[in-house]
Amino acid sequence: MTALRLENIQKSFGNVNVLKDIDLEVAHGEFVVFVGPSGCGKSTLLRVIAGLEDASAGRVAIGGRDVTQTPPAKRGIAMVFQSYALYPHLDVEGNMALGLKQAGEDRKVIADRIAMASTMLALEPYLKRRPAELSGGQRQRVAIGRAIVRKPDLFLFDEPLSNLDAALRMATRVEIARLHRELGASMIYVTHDQTEAMTLADRIVVLRDGRIEQVGSPMALYNDPANQFVAGFLGAPSMNFLNAGPLGASGAVLGVRPEHLRVADEGPITGRITHVERLGGDTNLLVLTPAGETVTVRLFGQHDHRVDAGIALDFDRARALSFDAQGKRLRA
Repeated sequence: MTALRLENIQKSFGNVNVLKDIDLEVAHGEFVVFVGPSGCGKSTLLRVIAGLEDASAGRVAIGGRDVTQTPPAKRGIAMVFQSYALYPHLDVEGNMALGLKQAGEDRKVIADRIAMASTMLALEPYLKRRPAELSGGQRQRVAIGRAIVRKPDLFLFDEPLSNLDAALRMATRVEIARLHRELGASMIYVTHDQTEAMTLADRIVVLRDGRIEQVGSPMALYNDPANQFVAGFLGAPSMNFLNAGPLGASGAVLGVRPEHLRVADEGPITGRITHVERLGGDTNLLVLTPAGETVTVRLFGQHDHRVDAGIALDFDRARALSFDAQGKRLRA
């Protein structure tokens, strides 16, 4: 069953075309992440799905039902925002119950759904607290709980972790993944953070300048990117792009991931170490080549390299990727 179908979605603000011919299908129960740089159109696309923005052209179907002209409240969606959007005068229970009360749900149904959601999200001790008495992570869990109790056809998340610190982001990311497994719900998640995309998604939709660059599983996009943009966007540290001429492949740009480089006594890449990042489990080296290119090397474990030291690097040719001058992937 298809949870979401987008057909030829376009969106313009005046003369500015923000979304250009977007076609996408999301299966029932699938977790799909929209990712891309700021201004690529990912949040606008989510708002078109939610009905908060009207599409300039195209069709939106949710659960097989055409909702292109349907108002947000009747689309069968629940949205979790970056800003939490909680009512400060209501306690946790009141915030989760409000939408159901407005929809005229039975009191017992409301109580049962709040009990279920608060148990899943470990919110039982906080049901009588107001948002001001909660931490950022607790507030975000309340916002997620408010979405869960509605039992929507489709969950929409708009950069929900951006306001949390690093530790809370990781913990909440794990909670969202667990909830997806337990609920079996269809979820669309917008983020600019490629780590969130890689760790949460069944499929990633990479957007640039209002167009879909590539759609696929995280590892498919990481290992087999369609172009230089996708290759460079996914991965931390990001892929190195080198002039392939000195390496024996003229007319192309060579892409090598930092973890595929290795320190060697002799190698095709030489340079000077300009920076060392010691992360405990990993060590990252930034190397400046004679051609003025900066190369990032990711080494497993702890290494005693020094800034300004000369270094030679080699790499696995089978794992290197080639791109033409326009960034299109070259395949053998």
